[in-house]
Amino acid sequence: MAQGTLLYAQSGGVTAVINATASAVIQTARARKVKVLAARNGILGALGEDLIDTSKESIAAIRALAHTPGGAFGSCRVKLKSLEADRARYERLLEVLRAHDVRYFLYNGGNDSADTALKVSRLAAEFDYDLTCIGVPKTVDNDLAVTDCCPGFGSAAKYTAVSVREAALDVAAMAETSTKVFVYEAMGRHAGWLAAAGGLAGNGRDEAPHLILFPERPYDEADFLAKVQATVKRVGYCVVVASEGIQTADGRFVADAGGGTDSFGHTQLGGVASFLAGRVKDALGLKVHWTLPDYLQRSARHLASKTDLDQAQAVGRKAVEYALKGMNAVMPVIVRTSDTPYRWRIEPAPLEKVANHEKKMPAGFIRRDGHGITPAARRYLEPLIRGEAPPPYGRDGLPKYVALKNVAVKRTLPRWRP
Repeated sequence: MAQGTLLYAQSGGVTAVINATASAVIQTARARKVKVLAARNGILGALGEDLIDTSKESIAAIRALAHTPGGAFGSCRVKLKSLEADRARYERLLEVLRAHDVRYFLYNGGNDSADTALKVSRLAAEFDYDLTCIGVPKTVDNDLAVTDCCPGFGSAAKYTAVSVREAALDVAAMAETSTKVFVYEAMGRHAGWLAAAGGLAGNGRDEAPHLILFPERPYDEADFLAKVQATVKRVGYCVVVASEGIQTADGRFVADAGGGTDSFGHTQLGGVASFLAGRVKDALGLKVHWTLPDYLQRSARHLASKTDLDQAQAVGRKAVEYALKGMNAVMPVIVRTSDTPYRWRIEPAPLEKVANHEKKMPAGFIRRDGHGITPAARRYLEPLIRGEAPPPYGRDGLPKYVALKNVAVKRTLPRWRP
């Protein structure tokens, strides 16, 4: 393959360490004398020829990305349909790639992004365009197939476990005369990985969280309320971690916000904690507090896991190496080689084995009563939140994050009309 330009794009909800992956991609490519462009706002920027020249950024700025949360180049929730249904957009994308001599396309995202990268690789082959497509893993939901874990999850899991433990201490202090029940809402549409991470906050049935509600188990209100009441009677208070994606036995989301669906076909969720809090108050007459951390779970770079940071950078470096070797339609995935001591490595996996496959919590990770994690889950989760990687702080007491210049590349094609 002739040396050309590398195009990097971020997709979907960002994480505390996705920019660390971007930093690793750019630094690795620079070391190989490969020019890196970034698409502004993910695939939308690629389609609109709205591209950023990362060579305009200093090496200090690129390095600082490793401790900066958010998405440095912008992201988007846009899913391309099949090659047949979205033919015009795929051909436009190929036109943009040709115009800028892009020979390597790295798409940093979750399941749908892996699917898009796979489709782009097939389109390029159809048009005999020399292009290597690499899917780069990222998601706080930890639901990508094949990879042992997903960069972004470890930091969100650490934030969840720490937040639940700290909040539980607050509740315990006030339980005698005030709050009896506290409900913490964790992200997770179909997979309860983040809710499970909350289980790391305590050990034993009397340590918080006392109850965890997983999307993998049907929500039974009578059973839930009975367990809350029993816990308050036994312990004096009850801390609940609930996944946003819990469903009733008939498949209805408890927290369906009624906001329609996005381009991924996802129903807008939100408010499961407030709903549960209301039911506890009305049915049991107990004082309840609840919280919806929402974006805080994925943006809390100040509490990032060192393990997660290392893995986010590792997949970025390997993605470039795989691309330059012409390893088309693959994703660098994390392979766990040992629990004790924790060991891992990066290997390539075919995108077709990742795209459109969802990894849910194994049955063996959920306690038999359905409301807690097992020792097996703890062995899996604990290494992922280990280690601290704090950002540098300024004299104002705030983290010193970087804002890139994001200088646009001159457009050469007619304006794109979606």
